[in-house]
Amino acid sequence: MWRSLRWVPQILYNELERDTHPLERGLAPLGGISMNLKSQETRRLAPEMDPLRMGMGWTAQDLEKPQVLIESTYGQSHPGSAHLLQFAQEAAKAADTAGAKSALYFATDMCDGMSQGHDGGNYSLVSRDTIANLIEIHANATTFDAGVFIASCDKSVPAQLMAIGRINIPSIVVTGGVMEAGPDLLTLEQIGKYSAMFQRGEITEEQFTFYKHHACPSCGACSFMGTASTMQIMAEALGLMLPGSALMPATCEDLVEVARKAGARAAQMAVEGITARDMVTEKSFENAVMVHAAISGSTNTLLHLPAIAREFGVELDADSFDRMHRGAHYLLDIRPAGRWPAEYFYYAGGVPRIMEEIKSMLHLDVMTVTGQTLGENLEELKHNGFYERCEELLKKTGLQRTDIIRTFGEPIGTNGTIAVLKGNLAPQGSVVKHSAVPKEMHQAILKARPFDCEEEAIDAILHHRIQPGDAVLIRYEGPKGSGMPEMFYTTEAISSDPALSASIALLTDGRFSGASKGPAIGHVSPEAAEGGPIALVEEGDLIQVDIPGRVLRICGIHGKEATEEEIAAELARRKERWQPRPPKYTTGALGLFTRNAASPMKGGYMD
Repeated sequence: MWRSLRWVPQILYNELERDTHPLERGLAPLGGISMNLKSQETRRLAPEMDPLRMGMGWTAQDLEKPQVLIESTYGQSHPGSAHLLQFAQEAAKAADTAGAKSALYFATDMCDGMSQGHDGGNYSLVSRDTIANLIEIHANATTFDAGVFIASCDKSVPAQLMAIGRINIPSIVVTGGVMEAGPDLLTLEQIGKYSAMFQRGEITEEQFTFYKHHACPSCGACSFMGTASTMQIMAEALGLMLPGSALMPATCEDLVEVARKAGARAAQMAVEGITARDMVTEKSFENAVMVHAAISGSTNTLLHLPAIAREFGVELDADSFDRMHRGAHYLLDIRPAGRWPAEYFYYAGGVPRIMEEIKSMLHLDVMTVTGQTLGENLEELKHNGFYERCEELLKKTGLQRTDIIRTFGEPIGTNGTIAVLKGNLAPQGSVVKHSAVPKEMHQAILKARPFDCEEEAIDAILHHRIQPGDAVLIRYEGPKGSGMPEMFYTTEAISSDPALSASIALLTDGRFSGASKGPAIGHVSPEAAEGGPIALVEEGDLIQVDIPGRVLRICGIHGKEATEEEIAAELARRKERWQPRPPKYTTGALGLFTRNAASPMKGGYMD
C-alpha cells in the first residue's frame, strides 16, 4: 500500500544540494576545535573524553564534529517501541553523513496496556518523569550540540518533550507512528469492552480470544486517539517535528525517510544554535491546545502539556485548556469518540489538514524545526504533493476526507472537547472529556457509591451492585495515593453495559486511559490521600454534575439535598474524623514519586 512521499520541506533538500555542506560553514575553530559548540567546550574541560570516545571507535576527526544525541525509547517492551531501533540508526547515519557525529542512547518505556489490572499500572506516570530525568542525565553528563528524540507512546513522547525543554539544546522529534487496525477495523481499545462482555457471559471465550489475538497486527502506537496518538500530534503541533510526520502508519516506508531527514536537520541545527526554548513559546503551546480541541485528544494531555510547558518556562494549567476549548471546533471522527481507526487520520492529511481547518485560531508566526514558520510550512505542503499523496491512500479506504476530518464550517462540535469542573467536591478542579459523555449525563444529580480502590468498584459493576443514578467514586488513586494509574477497566465495564453507560458517572482522583469513553470525570483535586473532599464522601451523598456550568459538587447528605452551609459544616465534621492512610509506597521509584508528586491539575510531575 505504501510508497514514498517526497514531502519533506524543501529547505532540507536545498542544503543537501549545495556544494559546501552547511556544517562546514559558520564554525570558528581554535586549535582544531570549534569554539561555538558546547561539546567542544566540554572536551577542553574533560581531557579523558577524547580517549574514551576513541575507545568506541571514534576517529580524531569525529571528535571535532558537532555531537548529536540520538535518544530513543527502543526496547522490546511493547509494539510502540519495539520497532524504533531502525529509525534511531537511520537518523544517526544521516547526521553522520551531514558532517556531525552521532551517539545512540536508549531509555525504554513501559506499556500501560501491559500494566493494566495489576499494580504495574501505578508505575505509569512515574515512568514519564523517570525517563525525562534519564534523558537529562544522558544529555548533560557528556553534553551534546543537538538531539533527535524518537518515541511513540503515551509516556515516552511526553517524557522526551519534558526533557527537551529541560536540556534546551537544538532538538527534533521523530515519532514511531501508529499500528494498523485488525480484522473488521478491530483496535485495541475495544478489548476492555470485550473483556467485560466475556465476564458477563455475553460473548464466548473463543470470540474473546480471537479479539485479543488480532487487535495489534503491527508495531506502532495503538490505533485510536488515545494518549499516545494525541501526544504524537502535540509534538508536531508544538513545531518540533517535520510537518505531516506525526501519526504516520508505522508500516509506512516513509517513516525511515523522516528519520533520515531529522538526523540531517539535527546536524544543521547544531551549527545554527537555535535551542528548543528559542523556538517553542507560549504561542506554540496555545497552538497545541487548539489542535487538541480539534482532535478530541486524551484527557491525559492535561497532565502532560502543563508538565512539558513547565520545562520550557511557560505557565499552562488546566484552566487554560478549559478557556481555549470553549468555542473551539471539534473536527476529528477517530476512535474512541469517533468511528475510524487512527491510521485514517494520516490518510486524511494529518496534523497539517487539522491546522488548515483551524488556521484562524492558530499563531502562524511561531518558528518550527524546519527553520520556517508554521504558516510557511503549511503553504509549502500545499505545493509539494503532500495532500495529493494522502488522497491516494485515502481512496483505498472508500472514504472522503471529510468523513474523517470535518471542515471548520461543518464541525462535529463547536465547544471543544474538554471541560474543567470545580466545586466543593473538586476545589482545585477535575477533568472530563465531554465529547465522549452521553448528553443525558451532562447535567445530573447522582447517588454516591464510594470505593477506596478500583478493584472493588469493578467487582460491584460487573455483579450489578451499581444501579442507574449512581455516582461511582474511586479514590486514593491520585499521584500521592498510588501513583495515579488509569481506571481503564472500570470505564470499559461501564461503557459496555447499556443499562449503565448513559445513567451513571465515574468520578476519581485517578486518571483515565486515552481510550476511555463515557461519563468519566478524573483528576479530582485535591486527591483523597491529601484529605481532599473526595475522601470525605459517604454512601448515599448526592453529587451534582453540571458540565455546561463547569460544576462538580456535593449537593446533599445521605440522600437529602442540603444547603452549601450545611454541606460545608458536615464536611468539616468528617474532616476532623478523617485519618490519613499510611503511604502505599515508601521505597523505590513509587515511594519517591508519591512523596513528591504535584497536583494532577498542575501536571502531576515530581516537584
